[in-house]
Amino acid sequence: MPVQHGELAAGRWFELTILEQLGNVGSEISRARRWMTRNPAAMEAAVFRALELLDLTLADPRHRQSSCRLREIARARKVVADFFLGDNQYGWSGEALQRYFDAFALAARNARTE
Repeated sequence: MPVQHGELAAGRWFELTILEQLGNVGSEISRARRWMTRNPAAMEAAVFRALELLDLTLADPRHRQSSCRLREIARARKVVADFFLGDNQYGWSGEALQRYFDAFALAARNARTE
C-alpha cells in the first residue's frame, strides 16, 4: 500500500510529541466514523491512514525505551483495525475509540498552552 502521509513518514512525524501523534490518529478515527455508514470506501481510506500513523508511531525511536508505551500503541492499533475492519472482538464502540484518541489531542493542546 502506498504511503499516505509522505511528509510525515519522511521524518516530520518523529518531531511530534506522543500526544500530538495520537491526537492526529484521532483525526483519522473521526473521519472514519463519519464515513462508516455513508461511504465505506472513504471510511476504509481513513482507517488505513490511521493505521499508517500508528505504524509510524510504533517506528518512532523515542518510544523504543518504553515497552509499556509500545504495547499500548500496538494494542490501540489492533483495536482500531478490529473495530473498523474486523469482527470487533474487543467490543469497542466508535464513541469509546474517539474518546480514547481525543484525550491525547486535548492533552497536546493543553501542553502547548502551558
